[in-house]
Amino acid sequence: MRFECLARRSALLGTVLLMSVARPAVSQTRGDGFLFKTPNGSFSLRGGYAVANAGSDLFSEVTSILTLDKRDFSSVSFGGDISFSASPRFDLVFGADFSSATQDSEFRDLVEEVNGQDQPIRQSTSFKRLPLTASLKYYLTDRGRSIGQFAWIPSRYAPYVGVGGGTMWYRFRQNGDFVIDPETLEIRTQKLESSGWGPAAQGMAGVDYTLRPWIALTAEARYNWARASLNENVYEGFDKIDLSGFAGSMGFRVRF
Repeated sequence: MRFECLARRSALLGTVLLMSVARPAVSQTRGDGFLFKTPNGSFSLRGGYAVANAGSDLFSEVTSILTLDKRDFSSVSFGGDISFSASPRFDLVFGADFSSATQDSEFRDLVEEVNGQDQPIRQSTSFKRLPLTASLKYYLTDRGRSIGQFAWIPSRYAPYVGVGGGTMWYRFRQNGDFVIDPETLEIRTQKLESSGWGPAAQGMAGVDYTLRPWIALTAEARYNWARASLNENVYEGFDKIDLSGFAGSMGFRVRF
């Protein structure tokens, strides 16, 4: 009788221990906040809007003679990055973003005469940017906490800041009709283009909002500083083109 009582108690204790071990595993599959280990890194995809400074003399020139405004060089953007954890709060981040703006325009003060009628002198201008950067990102609070050796709980909010640098590719292209000589009003159809690379630096700030243990919604603001040389055969006498600007984006971050 005594042996049966001890056996029942042992069986009950074993059942309780089994349930306590199995419960985190069930929570893991249901997405209640557990991962088996601290993530080694993450990758993200995002979309947003890139505002171009358009501060150099080339932009001043085209906006003064054509029906363009500096805001016409801003556009939607998309990009992504991959991060590797260097410490509990520091990440090394490699990222790329792309923006492309295209706008039709006319000469502001000049027209051409076609069959006795004045017609606008039309053209199209496009501006593309592609920054490639490496950054160091610092999380202002803990990204999560470990539970024992085999479980990790991500924080609901994880704000961060970062700085970095790299290079930026651009292409500035104009297609259409242009007045070659303002005195004779000679008009010629042309394709004007300049492209190249320039050094870039950036600062960023954002926040990750955990949706599931392995995925988070991320919102970020970045500012890029960059300038590059123009094709002197096409845009002779101009200073370097201003590629700087602010970008805001939202997307998803996947932890691995």
